[in-house]
Amino acid sequence: MNASPLASVVPALKELPAFSEGQRVRVLERAPIGHYRVPIYLRRHVGTVERVIEPAMIDNEEEGYGRNAGNRLHYYRVSFRMTEVWTRYDGSPRDELHIEIFETWLEQA
Repeated sequence: MNASPLASVVPALKELPAFSEGQRVRVLERAPIGHYRVPIYLRRHVGTVERVIEPAMIDNEEEGYGRNAGNRLHYYRVSFRMTEVWTRYDGSPRDELHIEIFETWLEQA
């Protein structure tokens, strides 16, 4: 059985995930000028990390402005209950929205 090519990769300092699967996270509310990567309707809402996406990636927002200098952080697949996102949601309370969000947009809930 062959080992995954990522199994031998040693992450650099600060390239370890800040959050883990099952952890509750809140989407930050920021108002940057220019482009941003998180839908406005998710700001301030709390979800659950479903998966840490490997490997760590370059911050595409900062890279877009030429300010990244190669820093790498993680994307996370986060699930939100539809009733958490939309208070008047009439569907099943089990319905969820799933989205990938970059680490710079999340904080521990």
